[in-house]
Amino acid sequence: MTRVSSIFSQILQLIPRLEFESAVRKHNAERHARGFSSWGQFISMLFCQLGHAKSLREICGGLAASEGKLRHLGLPTAPARSTLAYANEHRPWQLCQTVFDQLLAKCQTLAASQPGTRKKRKFRFKNPLLSLDASVIDLCATMFDWAKFRLTKGAVKLHLLLDHDGYLPSYAVITEGKKHEVRVARQMRFAPGTILVFDRGYTDYEWFANLIQHGVYFVTRLKENADYGVVENLAVPQGRGVRRDQVIFFYKLAKAGIDAYFRRIEFYDEENDRVLVFLTSHMGLAAATIAAVYKERWQIELFFRALKQSLRVKTFVGTSANALKTQLWMALIAMLLVKYLQLKSSFGWSLSNLVALLRQQLFVYRDLWAWIDDPFQPPPIPTGLPEQLTLQLG
Repeated sequence: MTRVSSIFSQILQLIPRLEFESAVRKHNAERHARGFSSWGQFISMLFCQLGHAKSLREICGGLAASEGKLRHLGLPTAPARSTLAYANEHRPWQLCQTVFDQLLAKCQTLAASQPGTRKKRKFRFKNPLLSLDASVIDLCATMFDWAKFRLTKGAVKLHLLLDHDGYLPSYAVITEGKKHEVRVARQMRFAPGTILVFDRGYTDYEWFANLIQHGVYFVTRLKENADYGVVENLAVPQGRGVRRDQVIFFYKLAKAGIDAYFRRIEFYDEENDRVLVFLTSHMGLAAATIAAVYKERWQIELFFRALKQSLRVKTFVGTSANALKTQLWMALIAMLLVKYLQLKSSFGWSLSNLVALLRQQLFVYRDLWAWIDDPFQPPPIPTGLPEQLTLQLG
C-alpha cells in the first residue's frame, strides 16, 4: 500500500527547503527568532490563503485542530496568535518576495515546456506579451493610518505585470494607494521586442517615446482629448472591423524635439456597438491584430478578480505595513502554486474551483497529482495491510 502525506504537505514540497533557507539567510529573517522559524510563519500564512482563514484566531486554531498532521509540514506545533502576529510585523516581507521569484522561475519553466498552455500562440507573432495594470485594495483609514489615499479612506495599490505565457504574474509592486500608476511604470524595464498592453491610465507621451527608444512595443487606448497630427493614412482591410489606420505624431513630443511616430487605429466593436480608438508603436502588425491584442488585456482584470475572490487580500490579519505586504506577497505565492497545479493537471480546472476544492482537501491524505487529474474519483482501496514483522527474542 502506498502511503502519502497530506495534500498541503505535498504542495509545500514545491518550495525546496534549501532555497527557502537560502532566502532566510539572505534577508537575515531569523535575527531575533525565539523558537518560531520563518518556515513556520510561511506555513501559517500559506494556510491563511489556501484555507481562507480570516483572522489570526482562525489560522492558529485551524492549525491546532490538525496538530497530528503538522509534522509532515515541518511545523512542530501550531503557533500562538501573539507569536504569529509578532513575526508578521517584524520579519521582512522581502523574504516572501524572494520566495515568489524562486517559484515564478519554476512556473515559467513549466509553462514554456507545455505548448498547449501558451495562450499567446493564437497570435502569429513570437514576441513576449505582457499586460500591465494596478488594482486598489481599500483599507480602514483609522487602522491603517500609514496607507494614505483620501481624507477618510486608506488604501494600497498592487501594481502587477501579467505574462500571457501561462497567465503568470511576473512582477509586482505594492505602494500607497495615492501613488500614480505611471510613476511605477517608469521604473520598470522590459526586454526589447516585448509587446506591453495597458489601459488609458498609463498615458504618458514621454514614457511612450522612452519605450520606443528601448525597442519595446505597446498597445493602449487613445484619450479623446489627445492633441496629435496625422502623417499618413494607411490602407484599411475590408470586413475586419477596422475603420481607420493612421500614422500620427503628438505635438507635445514634437515641441520637445522628440521624434516619435505612432499608429492610431479606429476599430468598430460590433458586439458592444461602439468604436474603439487604439494607439500603438508597432508598425508591422495588422490593425485587427492590434485590436485583438488589446482585448487580451482583459486577462489581467480576470487575474485581479480571481485574486480578490479566491484568496485573502481584502481582510488582513495585521495592521502594520510589513504585515500587510507579507500577506499580499503570500497571496501571490499561493496564486503561483495554484497556477502550477493548474498547468500540471490534465483536468479542466478553473482557478476558483481549484482553490475552493483545495480548501476542503488540505489535510486529506491523498496523492496530490492523481487528485488534480481526476478530483472526483474516490481514492484506491488498499488491498491489505503490510505483514507484521516477526519479533525474535534472543
